[in-house]
Amino acid sequence: MIGQGSRDTQVTRVTVAEESAGRRLDAYLPSALAGTLDVSRSRVQALIDEGNILLNGSKPKASARLCPGDVVDVTIPAPKQWDVAAEDLPLDIVYEDDDILVINKPRGMVVHPAAGHWSGTLVNAILSRCPDLAGIGGEIRPGIVHRLDKDTTGLLVVAKNESSMKGLQEQIKDHKVKRHYVALLRGRLPSLEGTIDAPIGRHPVNRKKMAVVPDGREAVTDYEVIARFGQEYTLVLAKLRTGRTHQIRVHFGHLGHPVAGDSVYSRGKGELLLDGQALHAARLGLYRPQDGEYVEFSAPLPKDFRDALATLEKRYKEELPEWLK
Repeated sequence: MIGQGSRDTQVTRVTVAEESAGRRLDAYLPSALAGTLDVSRSRVQALIDEGNILLNGSKPKASARLCPGDVVDVTIPAPKQWDVAAEDLPLDIVYEDDDILVINKPRGMVVHPAAGHWSGTLVNAILSRCPDLAGIGGEIRPGIVHRLDKDTTGLLVVAKNESSMKGLQEQIKDHKVKRHYVALLRGRLPSLEGTIDAPIGRHPVNRKKMAVVPDGREAVTDYEVIARFGQEYTLVLAKLRTGRTHQIRVHFGHLGHPVAGDSVYSRGKGELLLDGQALHAARLGLYRPQDGEYVEFSAPLPKDFRDALATLEKRYKEELPEWLK
């Protein structure tokens, strides 16, 4: 292995040894580059998509199987120069140490900058609090390990350095991170518990939406019913095994029980006086990067969600668990 490069751009060449024959390229590189370049599997996949990884001089697929003597050239481009300003926005910080931030995200806050949302995002806010995050992950989402939709509330973790980001991404990939959501669904879900195992990809017609499609990426959601409100609504605890875009919203919509208040997947805008979809990341558990200790966090439901449940409790005389109030 030979490594070279400037202070800003890093270039590394790896020659595949006999014992690594048959491995997938994206699974092989993180360990092969350890000590030279600190990259996660998802980062490798992004670099492949961007044309920054070549296999024997050609752009490969992430799933390419390696042969002895294959030559892999990896370029880590300098962090992009971007005009995302640090903004002193209020953050509900649940936990912080030298490696991570755990934040209770409010409804209406976009996680990272994109067209139409270059200010007022979570990234703008965390850059004000942690200016050294710029460049972590190599894109306009410094430290963002996983996302929540604009109108989904609750817990998410932010990595404060590259090694923590890699470690947390690996925890997610290995299903070691607990991500539990409370969701209010339309209609009466027939089963008290179950698993939705249905691949998710871009909607074949509306490319701004996601859908269950045969050639989508694996997506698995476990759930258990917390309460039923007649035939009108069902309250569930949804547990993510994977983390696809809009996964919970798409999965339950596919079952015919979309998330209440979801204007994208169910025409539910404004129902029960909700300000957005009734979906809240209530619990987050992970292994702390600094010492490997398992820690778990929780966040209360936002007021509009609590008010909607109080209305349904009164209407159907249904008693909810105390932790939801």
